[in-house]
This record gives sequence, structure tokens and C-alpha cells, in this order.
Amino acid sequence: MRSFTCTCGNQLFFDNSICMSCKHEVGWCPCCRAIVDVTSTNGGAFSCSCCNTSLVKCANYSAHNVCNRFVASRASGGTQQSTSAGVFCDCCRFNRFIPDLKIEGNREKWYRLEAAKRRTLYDFNLLELPYGNADDGITPALIFDFKGDPIPDKNYRGLGDLQKIYTGHDRGVITINIQEADDVEREKLRVNLHEAQRSLLGHFRHEFGHYIWDVLIKDKREPDFVAVFGDHNHPPYDQALADYYRLGPKADWLLNYVSAYATMHPWEDFAETFAVYLDMASSLDTAAHGNLIDPVEPSDLDAMVEAYKKLGIALNEMNRTIGLLDFLPEVFAKPIREKLRFIHRLRSYAFQP
Repeated sequence: MRSFTCTCGNQLFFDNSICMSCKHEVGWCPCCRAIVDVTSTNGGAFSCSCCNTSLVKCANYSAHNVCNRFVASRASGGTQQSTSAGVFCDCCRFNRFIPDLKIEGNREKWYRLEAAKRRTLYDFNLLELPYGNADDGITPALIFDFKGDPIPDKNYRGLGDLQKIYTGHDRGVITINIQEADDVEREKLRVNLHEAQRSLLGHFRHEFGHYIWDVLIKDKREPDFVAVFGDHNHPPYDQALADYYRLGPKADWLLNYVSAYATMHPWEDFAETFAVYLDMASSLDTAAHGNLIDPVEPSDLDAMVEAYKKLGIALNEMNRTIGLLDFLPEVFAKPIREKLRFIHRLRSYAFQP
């Protein structure tokens, strides 16, 4: 992730919606592919300071301030579109369910969800990985459901069992329980589940791993997948899940899997490893733009891993210096590198049938 520059000279960042120096509104211009400052024109329209494109705010930016992206205005009947009502950006257009905004605190949770989603889609664009819907020629269609656990009405008797919302993926639909956007609740789960890391961005990268499996591997490259990750049909997923929570992870997991949870089933192994691959690619991109490392050749996986290990060792010690969790908890032993290599090759398959 790179940083950006306002016309006043102040540094801008990916999540900014206002320049903290000149107080101009800023946001993502789809034409510049950058965070830019804008000038208000007429009727809610804006002009990009860099390319002069006429823009309108994403509806989730103008109405709820949970987004910071603009949409290029479209000509209709000889006039320019000048309202953002019902117009969604390239990230928000995939939402099907959003949190109930009548519940206190849900708008803030939704903001964090959208920020994590935008970063994950930035990763996909950086790596030229496919995502989208039928209009984009992608199957299955990408859909987001952001939901909270039902809140029982204490005054209502005879209330049946309320269905808990589980974070997961199913045929293109990525569901995130909004409690994952609550730092306290997420940390409780991290500790209880003995996870080295648990973050909202990590959830998105993991679930996108399941999504990309459906897009690029299912019915296309399953034999190659089995050769690296194991047979995803035996044992069945439900049995593997029950066995994992009954018996725990495999004893040798540290040198063969990126996490304990990855030992549960080949699908989870792939999703966990895919998330680590995105961590690595994004971190190297950010570090290079920040002049912390020299740019790494994106086609060379071994160079990427070595640069990431070197960066990780330094940042692990920095984090330990101030009492934070390790930046890079994984060990890149040979079996893990081969799984990363399989995912690395997916980038060359992205636009093949």
C-alpha cells in the first residue's frame, strides 16, 4: 500500500476522507486509482484535482461515511449525474446485507468492515486476481453479508432458538459476523482459540481464499490442488471440523502449516495459506513504497519469501520492543513454501478458462 499526496503537499493515506492539513475532502478516484483531494462543483458533484474527472460520492460515503470512494459520474440524457443516491463504488456494489444501523455501535463496526474489505480488494487488484459478478464474467458472484447475532426480546415469551451468525464463505457469499469488528470480542476469541493473530483484515483475506478456490480451482485444477494440500473430499468437511475441535491440531503443524487451524481440512489449509500470501504481498508492497526495502520482483516467489522473512524478523523485534504481538508468526518451512508456490501460480491462471 502506498501513500498519496494532497495538492496542499500533505501526505494522504488509503483510509483518509479528509486532508488533515487543508481540510479538503479526499477519497479514491477510480480514474487515477489513488486517494485525491476534490473540489465541490454543483448539486453534490465533485471534480478530481488530478485528472479533472467529474465524480460523485459512493452512496455509502455520502449517506453513512463508511466509505471514501468516488464514482465517475455518468452522462444521462445529455446531463451529468450529480447525485450519489443509489450509486455504489467498486467495493460497496457487492454488499447484500449491512448491519442494522438502528443498533448503537453498528455504524462504527460497519466502517471497520468496509475498511478491511477495501484493503483486501486492493490486494486483489495489485495481484490481478479475479473477483466480481456475472456482469464481470466471474462465477460465482461475489456477495457480502455483514450480519450481527440476533438480539432476543426479553419481553417476548416462547422465543425459539436464535440462529448464531458464523463468519464464512458459501458459493461466493462471504458472511462476516460484525462482532469481529469489536476489538474486545475479537481479542477474547483470539485468546480462547489460541491464535497467534486474529484481525478483521485477516478474516477477509481468509474468506477470500475460499472464494478464489471456487473461482480458480473448483472443477478446473482440483487434481493439482490435491497434490499439494491433500484430498478435500476425504474426510468430509463436517467430519474434519468435528475431529479438529475434539482432538485439536496435528502435532507437527508448525513446520507444515501456517496455523493450527490450517490442519483441520485442505480447504482451510488453502484459505489460511492464501491469507498469508496476501499478507506477504501487501507487506512487501507497503515496505517498498515506504523505502524500508528494495522493490521485490513480483514473479519470484523465493525472493518474496526471503524479503518477507527479513522484514518480519526486524518487525517482530520492533513489536516485542513495545510489547505487541509478533508481526510475522509463521515459519516458512519447505512444505509451506510449496503451498505458497501453488497460490503464487494462481496469478498466471487468473484469466485463463
